[in-house]
Amino acid sequence: MNSDFENIPGYIKYSILLVGICALGFLLFIGQDIIIPLCFALLFAILLDPLVTFFEKIKIPRILAIILAIIVGFLLITALIYFVSVQLSSFDDTLPNFKERFGIVIEKIKTWLSTELNISRKAINTQFDKWSKSALEESGTVIGYSVTKLTELIIVWLLIPVYVYLFLYYEKLLLLFIERVSEKGNQKAIGEVMIEGKKMIQTYLAGLFLEIIIMSVLNSAGLLILGIEYAILLGIIGALLNVIPYIGGIIATALPMLIAIVTKDSLVSPLLVLAVYLFIQFIDNNFIVPFVVASRVKINALVSIIVVLIFGSLFGIAGMFLAIPLTAIVKIILDRVESLKPYGLLLGVETPANTVFYNIFKKFDKSKTDKTKKQD
Repeated sequence: MNSDFENIPGYIKYSILLVGICALGFLLFIGQDIIIPLCFALLFAILLDPLVTFFEKIKIPRILAIILAIIVGFLLITALIYFVSVQLSSFDDTLPNFKERFGIVIEKIKTWLSTELNISRKAINTQFDKWSKSALEESGTVIGYSVTKLTELIIVWLLIPVYVYLFLYYEKLLLLFIERVSEKGNQKAIGEVMIEGKKMIQTYLAGLFLEIIIMSVLNSAGLLILGIEYAILLGIIGALLNVIPYIGGIIATALPMLIAIVTKDSLVSPLLVLAVYLFIQFIDNNFIVPFVVASRVKINALVSIIVVLIFGSLFGIAGMFLAIPLTAIVKIILDRVESLKPYGLLLGVETPANTVFYNIFKKFDKSKTDKTKKQD
């Protein structure tokens, strides 16, 4: 059977693989309201498993240990949500003043366009009115859709603690199922993949929470020093957005810059915000991430950006958060299967030494350059 499969032409194999990936993506897309909460619940269950084990070691029954672990996790998340909501309430109180300042900035932009680019004020006002109308229509559509789905989403996401409890309670049953459906010759390799994946997820998520705390402090401190309004709220939002690789960092920097443009009279303030955030990103990329987060998640930058964009387009913001840990699990599996190791190499960060193809390309480029020089 294996020899028959190996004799299939490569283009047919890759076509089957592509069709399979598209079919899987379609199934995940139509079932995302169920699958995404399950994925988050599984990650939280793996993260809480050491705490459950600790409670069991001090003679607490497993059922009670699971409930206590979930309560601890729930309290931490609730505390974060409460803190952010308090900050949002202060922002809501000053929202009318913010809108007024934003309108003044828009008027300054219109004046600059009219003066510097010699565009009639009437044409500028017309275009801005069109943009405003379009934005309001899109906002109304989004709000209407959100209200329609709100009850459904609340019910589904409130099931996450239930899913977490069931994953932890039926842990032995799920492991026994995987053992029974696995071939005896592959059980050791499958066990190693599961252990490595579990350690990776625990290290990644724990490091991620620590990174969020550190980045929140750094962002908030930087903005407070610069005197930017809503510094703590923006600092926390920036730290949460920073979880999304590359894209989140850009949005996290753009938000306080926009606030600085609206609330400050000088363009120096947004430039200072940019400088502070670039410095914080330098600290994050070179010190926090390598030692706190990325000790086990070794996905290269190109793949990280691509999977974040793909998961974001399929599953929204929740998919962006899941992209890296799920891709890291896939890489662990690819690295353990001999025939799939090249794909695991493609996802990784290791830079190989000179390869046969690389040397051929270099020789070709060199001969082409030498030929051009002779012609000159």
